[in-house]
Amino acid sequence: MNQLLLRRGRPWIPDTPLVAADILIRDGRIAQIGADLVAPDAEVVDLAGALVLPGLVDTHCHLDKTLWGGAWTPNTGGRTLSGRIANGEAKRAELGLPSAEYAGNLLGAMVSGGTAHVRSHIDIDPEVGLGGVEAVRAAAAACSELVDVELVAFPQGGLITRPGTEELMAAALAEGVEVVGGLDPAGYDRDPVGQLDVIFGLAERYGAKVDIHLHDGGALGAWQFDLIIERTEATGLAGRVAISHAYAMGALPVDEQRRVAEKLADAGVAMITCAVGEAPVVPVRTMHEAGATLALGNDGIRDLWTPYGDGDMLRRINAVAYRDRLVADEEIELALFAGTYGGAAVVGVQGYGLTAGSVADLCVVDSATPAAAVVGVVPRKLVVKRGRVVARDGKLIAAD
Repeated sequence: MNQLLLRRGRPWIPDTPLVAADILIRDGRIAQIGADLVAPDAEVVDLAGALVLPGLVDTHCHLDKTLWGGAWTPNTGGRTLSGRIANGEAKRAELGLPSAEYAGNLLGAMVSGGTAHVRSHIDIDPEVGLGGVEAVRAAAAACSELVDVELVAFPQGGLITRPGTEELMAAALAEGVEVVGGLDPAGYDRDPVGQLDVIFGLAERYGAKVDIHLHDGGALGAWQFDLIIERTEATGLAGRVAISHAYAMGALPVDEQRRVAEKLADAGVAMITCAVGEAPVVPVRTMHEAGATLALGNDGIRDLWTPYGDGDMLRRINAVAYRDRLVADEEIELALFAGTYGGAAVVGVQGYGLTAGSVADLCVVDSATPAAAVVGVVPRKLVVKRGRVVARDGKLIAAD
């Protein structure tokens, strides 16, 4: 029986005062939380009052695009969506993308920062086929004891406008990819009804979830929120649909933001925000007040779209909190909630959290409060995955 006893930690449980406690982990799950626990056969780690957070959750990244660990590559993609897509497709072969090695390098960095669960969008088109799925699956398999990875079949270059893509996405889903993706049904494919027909049709056929990139702003973007909500209700996919980026949401008038957030909550549709560049972020407080699910992600990390990013979800939580002007401690904790519990809800993690019976995925930081941890992007002292210490002080620990 594998046992780990974390002494004198302060587990963060939302809406609950921080209280010092021991955490006993047995066979990958939290067996007990309380004072002065006794476990003679357990490995003991004294946390000396450090803050314990549940494992961080990145619900939006692109592992198939990353160049992490490779040579520096100048970014020449320009500033338009179409330009970046074309640049990425033109240069991926010469740079060895998609790469299981680069994806694995990035997963390792994410784990050392406390990330326990990842959802990655994988480009699918007639040129790359299912090569990205194969590469990222290989990387995920190599890191299976460190992090759980969920894949999205993503039509980055268009779905309706790219003949053959629908069939490849169906093949990916048939092989076990968990989520069907979409991209700007109106703004890019210029056929919102047609694209949503395909996406939701595939989701129903293969029992998949849905995650749609929606960069379209203004009234066009807001109109598509309603379309996606209506499709979710019509197909009975509540709790299985997410809108990524949702730039229009952050720029809408406050009353309209509230209306959309309430509809999202009623329909069981989540939003995922990434605080990318100058793009609007989804309003954290509005989503919380409506009871709508919000999750966070890093988006592109050191790839042909952006030279920036390091995969650190605590830094991304900080960016969202800063961009949304969250200043009170309880507001900053809402961003932390989105990067943990919100992400777990989107990915569908069973047994998530810091209570007895939960899967023992957690990270430990030296910080007085959760808000201080977010603002300071404090180092990760300890990372535990399914009850095993997998990283200390930002460095991975080799498996026995």
